[in-house]
Amino acid sequence: MDNNVYIPDPSTYQKSNVGGVGSDEEVKQLKSTVLRMQAELKRFENKPLLVGEVISVFENNEIMVKLKNGNVFCVGVKKGLEDKLDAGDEILLEQKNLTVIRKLGKIKNYDVEKFVIMEKPTVSWKDIGGLEKQILELKEVIEMPLKNPEKFRKIGIVPPNGVLLHGPPGTGKTILAKAVANSTDATFIEIVGSELVQKFIGQGAKLVKSIFQMAKEKAPTIIFIDEIDSIAATRVEMGTSGEREVQRTFMQLLAEIDGFDPLGDVKIIGATNRLDILDAAVIRPGRLDRLVEVDLPGKGGAEQILKIHTKNMKLEKDVNISKIVSALDEMSGAEIRAVAVEAGYFAMRAGRVTIKMKDFEMAVSKVRDEEEGDAEYLHYIN
Repeated sequence: MDNNVYIPDPSTYQKSNVGGVGSDEEVKQLKSTVLRMQAELKRFENKPLLVGEVISVFENNEIMVKLKNGNVFCVGVKKGLEDKLDAGDEILLEQKNLTVIRKLGKIKNYDVEKFVIMEKPTVSWKDIGGLEKQILELKEVIEMPLKNPEKFRKIGIVPPNGVLLHGPPGTGKTILAKAVANSTDATFIEIVGSELVQKFIGQGAKLVKSIFQMAKEKAPTIIFIDEIDSIAATRVEMGTSGEREVQRTFMQLLAEIDGFDPLGDVKIIGATNRLDILDAAVIRPGRLDRLVEVDLPGKGGAEQILKIHTKNMKLEKDVNISKIVSALDEMSGAEIRAVAVEAGYFAMRAGRVTIKMKDFEMAVSKVRDEEEGDAEYLHYIN
């Protein structure tokens, strides 16, 4: 059915004075036909409707559309929509002839929000212990360009586009990224690198593009890509189709990083435990060229971290912080936090609300045993 055909309102028909009864019958038939055609048009506009995107608009009231499954069609347009559609519009189409029924607005890839964590962090610099050097680096590369770009313009230097945090698990890479986002009042977008790898060809690259587009819209923004090595590992010449798709996603990521103004409102922070396998392209100058090592805390750092995690706990007089810290050698910040939590659990099991020294001793022993068990398991499966 051609929806561009003009269908008059049946109420405009008047009884003819010529022809008598025969003319009355013709008017009734015409009214019936018009009402039936209008009902048919209404039926086409009823849900469910297909969702598509306008690719191109032609002069003869025809447009090229792309459906969500990737198929492309040249279709007609409902009367009244001819001059209202542009490339990039999201539209509804009826299922039989794919005629455009309604315009929804400009395309926005809302699916991207399923793959990212977007928040305004509440973590501040005072919540981080033992990482003074790393905090200074992040302030110079991320915070200062966002808060005072004029200072860089006056000096005549261009800050790095982003930062790569590397080091063992649990050393505070994520909390550093959240703290710098909080200090700049920036939107924090957290992505796990493996989630950028999609099943269908080109979908991963499209997701990367959508994330960076959303970051620009919500600027100032900090994009934190955790486990970046899952998509930014050294590329190989030959590989499976899955590996080639990972490389396509990685190349789109490089293109997006290159497209950012170093003094703009979007900054990128990557994090990895495997600096040794990263592709050189991602850490070259102009991309994530500031490398910040976040290592295990020393004795002074461990004491700061322990004090942060025990500041709200009711400690007995027999608790010796220095003695506990000496038992935390080679523990990460996450493991030190686990010691404080486990000490609280031991006190709860004993029916107390205060923490004793023996609670911390048992907590350290338990976390050590779990660490050794994990190490043995990893050795076994390797």
